[in-house]
Amino acid sequence: MDTGRRAPAATPPPVARLRRALSLFFALDGFVFAGWVVRIPAIKEQIHASAGALGLALLGVSVGSVATMLLTGKLCRRYGNHPVTVVTAALLSLSVALPPLTHSPLHLGLVLLLFGAAYGGLNVAFNAAAVDLAEAVRRPILPSFHAAFSAGGLAGAGLGGLLAPHLSPLWHLVLLTATGLVVTAYAGRVLLRTPPPVTGRGPRRDGTDAEPGRGRATVGRTRLLVTVYGLITLCTAYGEGALADWGSLHLSADLHTGPGAAAAGYAVFALLMTVSRMSGTWLLERLGDTPVLVAGGLLAAMGMLVGALAPQLWLVYLGYALTGLGLANVFPVAVGGAGALAGPHGVAVASTLGYSGILLGPPSIGFLTEAYGLPGALTTIAALAAVAALLGRLVQLGRRRLPC
Repeated sequence: MDTGRRAPAATPPPVARLRRALSLFFALDGFVFAGWVVRIPAIKEQIHASAGALGLALLGVSVGSVATMLLTGKLCRRYGNHPVTVVTAALLSLSVALPPLTHSPLHLGLVLLLFGAAYGGLNVAFNAAAVDLAEAVRRPILPSFHAAFSAGGLAGAGLGGLLAPHLSPLWHLVLLTATGLVVTAYAGRVLLRTPPPVTGRGPRRDGTDAEPGRGRATVGRTRLLVTVYGLITLCTAYGEGALADWGSLHLSADLHTGPGAAAAGYAVFALLMTVSRMSGTWLLERLGDTPVLVAGGLLAAMGMLVGALAPQLWLVYLGYALTGLGLANVFPVAVGGAGALAGPHGVAVASTLGYSGILLGPPSIGFLTEAYGLPGALTTIAALAAVAALLGRLVQLGRRRLPC
């Protein structure tokens, strides 16, 4: 298996069209999800939910996503990545308009199960399609798709902030539905009319995917490596979820900043993550997968230590920026590695473990804060980023023992 430098390949027109279409689906995913998130306070007020009841209802997104991801991997192997991407994108666009129609935390939770199922399914399907495209063109282009997701999230949050004072949650989310269906129709037409790229992997009877030249003796090792890639996504997603929920609170509660300065902390993290993902393909082509995984994990670990423990605001901003730069490409590289080894099943396993990290991060920080304080709790993000770097090195050694 090649984990080193890759030479750029020519990009024929069908591949370019597929890349643009998939980028639109990644951007749509981030745009719709961020648009929903900014309206959560208004939905809470509408259904008269307590903080605890709202928290339980919001678990519907997570439960629906995790429960659907492995199933989506099987659907992708049976029907193809492209049709599943289009269907789940349409379901995501339709389901985002449902929360304003609910009138109790229970109804909201049930609706969010559907929304989460569509969100999780779409993440597996378009990541699997992106992995296939990267394998076909022999270029590490997966970070560029995740940059589109981050950019879509920034756009969705920004537009939501502008529309929130003027539009009710219903009309805002219906607008997201209309936008999503238009994008799905446009980009989905490209996916459904363009043949999937040929990657050389074929399905086995045991449900896994293989590359030419591999025997069944390597199946167990492949599954182990896919799991390790999944643990890398868990470690990095833990940091993303925890910093999103607790990073601003650290600035306001521990450094006593105002609301604007506190919100700017997460904005710095998200912006630098987007910029880093935009340059991810360039880095991977020059350095290779393993250096990006290891260096990214170590940079994030160092940055988060500064962000958690520094006493001055500018140093915390610097720490958050370094954390965003470091974590940005670790997740897409790990998902891409799992997909290259085991196709949609590998993507599903890595995505499921990664989303579990997002679930574990915020509540874990909350429990640890009660015992050690918020700065001490945030250092666990640094610790897991360092673990991701170590696992990145170990997975390289494991892949060298697989036949090419």
